[in-house]
Amino acid sequence: MNAFVYNAYAARVVFGAGSLKHLEREIDALGYQRALVLSTPEQRESAERVARLLGPRAAGVFARAVMHVPIETAREAREEARRLGADCAVAIGGGSTTGLGKAIALESGLPIIAIPTTYAGSEMTPVYGITEGGIKKTGKDAKVVPRAVIYDPELTLSLPAGMSLSSGINAIAHSAEGLYASDRNPVIDFMATDGIAALGRALPAICRNPGDLAARSDAFYGAWLCGIVMGSVGMALHHKLCHTLGGTFNLPHAECHTVVLPHALAYNAAAAPQAMDRIARALAGSSGPAAVYDLARNNGAVVSLRDLGMRQTDLDRACDIAVHNQYPNPRPLDRAALRQLLQDAWEGIRPD
Repeated sequence: MNAFVYNAYAARVVFGAGSLKHLEREIDALGYQRALVLSTPEQRESAERVARLLGPRAAGVFARAVMHVPIETAREAREEARRLGADCAVAIGGGSTTGLGKAIALESGLPIIAIPTTYAGSEMTPVYGITEGGIKKTGKDAKVVPRAVIYDPELTLSLPAGMSLSSGINAIAHSAEGLYASDRNPVIDFMATDGIAALGRALPAICRNPGDLAARSDAFYGAWLCGIVMGSVGMALHHKLCHTLGGTFNLPHAECHTVVLPHALAYNAAAAPQAMDRIARALAGSSGPAAVYDLARNNGAVVSLRDLGMRQTDLDRACDIAVHNQYPNPRPLDRAALRQLLQDAWEGIRPD
């Protein structure tokens, strides 16, 4: 076995149906007194439920999280936490809400407790992203990692099947790129493969029956592993493209990942054959790129950038931004090939 380095970020995980009831216990264990509850406007009801659960420990609710974490929103939330005297934040929701919590923690050090309700996986990573002036900037910092994460599959039962599917494929993207990361290792290979396989089993079952609690639990398990992968190793071309498309063109985050992933994998396939074999086996497909595309299309996901509202006339600009400040990638970025990748993704062509 080759030499490797494995770096783990400590986070306490509470997993299981009904585990939301342990939130106050977790806040006690961490020694916090007053929590600002974060959510999107759409999940305000969930945030208020958490606030009621906490009683006097709830400092207030900030229900203005949005996609791609505009810096203005992060500053508003940070000021609200300061005004209310909060000593921690509880983020309930998907990647947008967790991302807002991270943005607050990055500048103020306010600790986060995450309660995910989607399969984004960002709750397990030190990765943050903030959009300023139409450009999404990302980075890593250990202080944005939540101190505790509560995975309660019951909280995902109301997540529509389509959103569950795109959120789950977003999580698969973390593991798929982890399998060919420049700093990958055997521990990450195991987690990535098992995470992809768990989501590959769970997502079709959820699409057939959104109330399938066992499938919801499998999906959360897979998302947890995929989040660990994303937080432990570097990401590559796929994530660079999605940050560009989302931050600059305001495309929906999970749906953008769902469309782009098969094409980014196809771009890297010849340079990372072992990773593609692992992805294909995990999804019971003939090839990694095709298996991911089929998982999306066969379960009703949008598979083209065109259908997400991307204009064909913006593809050249997206290509120019993606080529600038490149992420490490198994295959060097060639502008002509990258432009073709974006064209294929815009049209929704199935990769081989």
